[in-house]
Amino acid sequence: MGARKRNRAEAAKEARKTYSFATLKNCPTSPRKMRLVADMIRGVEVSKALSILQYSPKEASGRMEKLLRSAIANWETKNEGERPEDNHLIVSEVKVDSARMLKRLRPAPQGRGHRIRKRSNHVTLAVDKLTEENLTK
Repeated sequence: MGARKRNRAEAAKEARKTYSFATLKNCPTSPRKMRLVADMIRGVEVSKALSILQYSPKEASGRMEKLLRSAIANWETKNEGERPEDNHLIVSEVKVDSARMLKRLRPAPQGRGHRIRKRSNHVTLAVDKLTEENLTK
């Protein structure tokens, strides 16, 4: 391996040390409702995001809080001996994508049937150290 490639690989490895993520697959909440919760915590410090989610009345906030705790635990595993409170972790990105749809039929007048789509979603949540690059995003 060339020196340039090795230096770039080492720089990428160091950058990944501060970054950690967690995913939630096939969550039985519609993506639209989950995005409302995701928008509340995007770019916020981790401790503040946990308190926002804990006191939010929305049903999706419980699942998002559990996912955030998982991402923090993943970060702690990656950076042994360091505490998240000392490193100023923020929720750097939250992506909510639609997942499979359960399709049902509801009887309608005059022998017709209306389709009911029970939506679900995939959520990816990433935490990162607070840096100048994160502030500009």
